[in-house]
Amino acid sequence: MSEQKHPHDREAPRDTHAFRKIFLGRALRNEKLEGELLPKTVALPIFASDPLSSVAYGPQELLMILTLGGMSFLTFAPPLALGVALLLTVIVLSYRKVIQAYPSGGGDYEVAKVNLGRGASLIVASALLLDYVMTVAVSISSGTDNLISAFPGLADYRIEMAIGFLILIFAINLRGIRESGVSFAIPTYIFISTVFVMIGTGLYKFFVLGQELVTTSSNYEVGPIDEFTSNPTQVAVILLLLRAFASGCSALTGIEAIANGVPAFRKPKIRNANITMSLMGGIAVTMFLGTTWLALTSGVKYLESSHQLVDEAQRTIFENQPQQSLMAQIGISVFGEGSLLFYILQAATAAVLLLAANTAFNGFPLLSSVLSKDGFAPKMLQTRGDRLVFSNGMLSLALAAGALILVYQASVTGLIQLYIIGVFTSFTVGQIGMIKHWRRGLKDKSITSKEAFSGLFINGLGAFMTSSVLIIVTITKFTHGAWLVFIIMPVLWIVMYETKKYYAEVDKEIQLKPEQVFGSKGDYAIVLMDKLTAPQLKALDYALSSKHDLLEVVHISIDPEATEKFEKDWTEYGIQVPLRVIPSPFRDFGAPLAEYLTEYRAKHEDRRMAIYLPKYVVGHWWEHIFHNHRANRIRKQLMYVRGAMIVIVPWRLESADKIDLFTRAPLPGDVRRGQIVRGRGAMRRHVNGKNEIIHMRVREDATPEDVLDPNENQ
Repeated sequence: MSEQKHPHDREAPRDTHAFRKIFLGRALRNEKLEGELLPKTVALPIFASDPLSSVAYGPQELLMILTLGGMSFLTFAPPLALGVALLLTVIVLSYRKVIQAYPSGGGDYEVAKVNLGRGASLIVASALLLDYVMTVAVSISSGTDNLISAFPGLADYRIEMAIGFLILIFAINLRGIRESGVSFAIPTYIFISTVFVMIGTGLYKFFVLGQELVTTSSNYEVGPIDEFTSNPTQVAVILLLLRAFASGCSALTGIEAIANGVPAFRKPKIRNANITMSLMGGIAVTMFLGTTWLALTSGVKYLESSHQLVDEAQRTIFENQPQQSLMAQIGISVFGEGSLLFYILQAATAAVLLLAANTAFNGFPLLSSVLSKDGFAPKMLQTRGDRLVFSNGMLSLALAAGALILVYQASVTGLIQLYIIGVFTSFTVGQIGMIKHWRRGLKDKSITSKEAFSGLFINGLGAFMTSSVLIIVTITKFTHGAWLVFIIMPVLWIVMYETKKYYAEVDKEIQLKPEQVFGSKGDYAIVLMDKLTAPQLKALDYALSSKHDLLEVVHISIDPEATEKFEKDWTEYGIQVPLRVIPSPFRDFGAPLAEYLTEYRAKHEDRRMAIYLPKYVVGHWWEHIFHNHRANRIRKQLMYVRGAMIVIVPWRLESADKIDLFTRAPLPGDVRRGQIVRGRGAMRRHVNGKNEIIHMRVREDATPEDVLDPNENQ
């Protein structure tokens, strides 16, 4: 027995939605939302791909900054890497507390809103929105870098590749979080497995076999940069170390995405989200420390510029070929250049870095929808698309990230300077909010003492560490491009604040008032006509059936000859409805009509005004080119006239009549749809191949109510 389909499950019109169906897949009903929720195995690659993939550029940026002071500074790499790993662990534990206390998906934003107020919550929101945009731009640029490391011939197409990857990830995400999760799970798990195999193989070769790990840059002779040699003071050393630590902390971005995405998990949501958070933390710490050790052991030299090289020949080689990424150089040292595992590593690294943008493509729309519900963002960000995802939020993210990629030419080094300030701002404010949450719970005894003291310790330690890192990041990165963040974030804050203020003003304006009076003493309707055609007579038919107190046909005269012909045809046709001609010396339809209606409204304030506008409905996009869209322009002008109600009366052309719109349910005007054939003093419509008389002839003594009466047939 075939399954009976719900009426709304039928396919959308072929001409108008075929491309969307191919691009996005079949539209899903609201009831399918539960099926789109994620198990832990799929949620891990969706929400954790950003922090997991940051192992590809976190250690790289840390080592690159250290080499600015010379080779001796690499001895500071192990303690700095351990500091990053410790911080990551504390933040993971802190967000487990956030998930437990605030599982609705707002994350740090909700924590700040509940505990610290509107101002603090908007700081978090602006920081996170910016960080999500940066995550997409940095991840895609870094993924492109790793691909170029394996195939140097692609270096000239860096920007084109990055934009292409952005569009691809955007398109996959539009198909739904479950489908995108399945698409992204395989590359993410291949990346994790390959990195663990690489770390294990490196440990085995070094400690068991006693082999020396060597990579392409091991023999580089690196000296400190000129700025450092001219000022080798203790302050300069400390600042360099702090800057390296701050760059390494880029590995911590995206940790908050799981806390923000709790609603996307399957039940039990809190438990599944916490397990996923723990898995992500353990894997990320292991890979970060492992790759840092391998890079130091194999002698990787990742440089900011060729000026750091002492040997002139090495400098020439460096300048004439793209620098291989840290992951590529480690892969060469462990697997061997050109080996199958090397190419698998590079392909998986490039894939997971590109897919790390997926973390933002899930976090940004969820956060923006929460902001929209609270009135801090446009309402359209709450709308779910055909595949039950927040497609408008995804589009906004893609456009912003694409602009950054173009401006910074897909350069990881350039983009990384804007990174992590936003995320550590949200970390710090969120941890402070959680401290207040535990203290309040302890005071009103809504939370057990054991749970409250545990939360106070973890979130207190997290607040101290993240605020310290935020200060470090701000000081060390401000002059290297991070100053731009301190312009963008306040702008976002102001925009969100003013958006809330705007919605509050609108709500106040539209709310019911005690003096509200209902009911008018009469209504006045007009039908706009420029010539006698079936669509315009249909509009008149509709107006007559609505039984208005006063009805007129209005003709805007832009051409005296055409007006004269219309008046002649009107007289010959014999419809007993008053005709009013309004001159328009400047050939405009909307302005003279709006002026006339404004004057009428001033004289009759107690009357409603209805304006009937006929409008063509076409079935193909290209048919819009052949029509002047006059009804749309007039409608926009009349919407500013007080007391005016605009009634669009559609006339579907044959091309539109062939469209099966979802259920074949009547569209607006379908009930009265038909080809109206003019007879002498009568109106007919073409139904199933027959001419059916639907209205009486016009009598000499007919009133407007008698004309075209649908209840009488001849």
